[in-house]
Amino acid sequence: MLSRIAVLLVALFGLAAAPASAAPARDYVALGDSYASGPGIPVQSGGCGRSSRNYPSVLARWIRATTFTDASCGGATTRDMFSPQPISGGANPPQLDAVTRRATLVTLSIGGNDIGFGEILTICGRLAAADPTGAPCKAHYTAGGEDVLAKRIEATAADVAAVLDEIHRRAPRAKVVLVGYLRILPDGPGCWPSVPFAAGDTAYFDATERLLNTTLARVAKENDALFADPYPASTGHDACAAPDTRWVEPLRPASPAAPIHPNARGMAVTAAVTLVTALLG
Repeated sequence: MLSRIAVLLVALFGLAAAPASAAPARDYVALGDSYASGPGIPVQSGGCGRSSRNYPSVLARWIRATTFTDASCGGATTRDMFSPQPISGGANPPQLDAVTRRATLVTLSIGGNDIGFGEILTICGRLAAADPTGAPCKAHYTAGGEDVLAKRIEATAADVAAVLDEIHRRAPRAKVVLVGYLRILPDGPGCWPSVPFAAGDTAYFDATERLLNTTLARVAKENDALFADPYPASTGHDACAAPDTRWVEPLRPASPAAPIHPNARGMAVTAAVTLVTALLG
């Protein structure tokens, strides 16, 4: 239901505008990785791949935030919430430094890099090139009889919980929204080589992403946070969909975005899902 309302918001008010009176003005801080920062989407600033059209910026405009601090940074893990993150030309300060007692809304997108998003794309892409119709990536990550990625997700849960706890400590009045990930792959065999997963690995990676989102939802519930889930609305808008339909770009983006990352449409939908979650939560 939340996803349907969010998509309706975008359809009614467009990608760059939404009802400005939908939420009261507030002091908003955004934390997270590249699925928050928006690498490749114009207009970029700094060394974190931060876009003026990422979902935090869209959301800040929609709610007419009194103050807005976007600390998100491409490549961030839960560790980078507490420690400086090396980036091109210097370092992004610990993202939690942006959270103060003044904050009334904090969003957090994190977990994908903790489980090795970049490593997964590299390994699965290399294996798929040699076996595009098989399931070599699944075989690689389950070779020892256990699912390595599932274990990483469970380990990440405690790290995300620690970040949420620290947000609550620093900003006790804030509404905290943990934001999940847009759907990357479709049902069926996928679209190798546009997206670097073999036909038999598409379902495995999609199941891994769903497990990550489900785990994040559980962590949010257990740690007094809301969970905004853009995945359900993403069905039919994954990286294998047509250029004018997809919300996540393939290896060769047709819309400005980093490969295997949200485009501006995906960011707008994520902003809408987050807005509806914050309003109704």
